[in-house]
Amino acid sequence: MTQQNRVWFITGSSRGFGRVWTEAALKRGDQVVATARKLESISDFKENYGDQVLTLELDVTNPDEVKEAVKKAHEHFGKLDIVLNNAGYSLVGTIEEATADEIRALYETNIIGPVSVIQAALPILREQGFGHILGTSSNIGHFTLPVLGYYSSSKWAFEAIHESLSEEVKQFGIKVTIIEPGAYATEFGSQESLKFSGNIEAYTDLKAEFIKSLSTFEQGDPNATAQALFKVVDSENPPLRFHMGSHNLPLIKGIYAERIALWESWDEVSRSAQGN
Repeated sequence: MTQQNRVWFITGSSRGFGRVWTEAALKRGDQVVATARKLESISDFKENYGDQVLTLELDVTNPDEVKEAVKKAHEHFGKLDIVLNNAGYSLVGTIEEATADEIRALYETNIIGPVSVIQAALPILREQGFGHILGTSSNIGHFTLPVLGYYSSSKWAFEAIHESLSEEVKQFGIKVTIIEPGAYATEFGSQESLKFSGNIEAYTDLKAEFIKSLSTFEQGDPNATAQALFKVVDSENPPLRFHMGSHNLPLIKGIYAERIALWESWDEVSRSAQGN
């Protein structure tokens, strides 16, 4: 059953899925707190939707800014129905190449930032007795690929945090969903969303092969995702994990089948380690 007049708090509203979902929520009549690092990148929402939207400048890696933005959002609209962590980027580089500072920066945006938003919003959601926390992960939250190890690890952590969160907050009437998109034709490959690490010659061919392989992926239409997202947020019992796209389930079923087969092949040795 569709519920209108929801209040959304969305990070990373300036491009990609964040922009698509912000605009779609506004078009269906919901109210949105749209946030981005640069206010001018989302000024068109204010021009086009007026009082229906509150635009805020927000760097999710700044905890004080996060607290202030969530507070302003709640004061402005009086409630928060949906908190959607969408801000993030990918680090492309081998495990050997990435520097500690690059890894820290990735985790600050992809993990610590969303946690700051969740922690700022939870007191409000608990007091309300309702709310839905959503986080944009990736199908790569289930597996990894060469040169994407650190990005993938950030999504594995992201998924673990949300899975634990879902068990902790369901007693308060708060729902949690992890959104797992496959390959989509968004700006995720832009310089703002994709950062490259290192330049060790030994990995040049591997990285070139990987970049070339990206062009072979069948990419979905990001504009087709909004209605599916609305079905999730309008559901009485939304899923903890939601595959977005048609390729995820067959791919991930194959990956888990391989894992189970491997574990079973070593099961006798595993059992011997029990000691009793």
